[in-house]
Amino acid sequence: MNPRHIAIIMDGNGRWAKARNKDRTFGHLEGSKNVRRIALAANKMNIEALTLYAFSTENWARPKAEVSYLMKLPKIFLDEYLQELMENNVKIETIGHMEGLPKATIAVFDYAKKQTENNTGLILNFALNYGSKNEIVEAVNLALADGVTNITTTDIESRLMTHHLPAIDLCIRTSGEQRLSNFLLWQLAYSELYFTEAAWPDFDQSELEKAVAWYQGRQRRFGGL
Repeated sequence: MNPRHIAIIMDGNGRWAKARNKDRTFGHLEGSKNVRRIALAANKMNIEALTLYAFSTENWARPKAEVSYLMKLPKIFLDEYLQELMENNVKIETIGHMEGLPKATIAVFDYAKKQTENNTGLILNFALNYGSKNEIVEAVNLALADGVTNITTTDIESRLMTHHLPAIDLCIRTSGEQRLSNFLLWQLAYSELYFTEAAWPDFDQSELEKAVAWYQGRQRRFGGL
């Protein structure tokens, strides 16, 4: 059985570019093009949701020029591919603190979400200005504000940014790193974790199929036998 929901830490764009004597921004551009390829491939595989770690709360510490370019990438990506995503019934969503992003970036995503809100295919979910520790703390505070006095896991899960999405079955990290980097820490508690040496721009449909085949060979016991 295919995973219903896949999360991907899209790592290695900058190193991929440097290995080709290109600027890091070239790697980010190629990485954004790969979002389209992998989203369409996941849609054809009947994956229900694909959550991509696009920009973390920690990424603000990168050089200003790089951050500025990353904030412009959504417009470049959606100007080029929104119509194709629409034609393939893909629905665009976001998690994270969008209000902390530049107004132009927010406007681009607001438009894309509005245009695709009635689509029923793959949910392409971008994690932007997102940090999992903050998300968990905020979920607890929301429960307290709602008057919950004896907080349960259900109270927290129902207030996470992903509460309306299927549980994450498979998390993929590209480019050889083997850590979660403050990404969906609660949601990944019992997800299968797949690490590949392929940098994100090189992570093509065959790599996705390989990861899904690996997932299909796993025995998911969720703490049982």
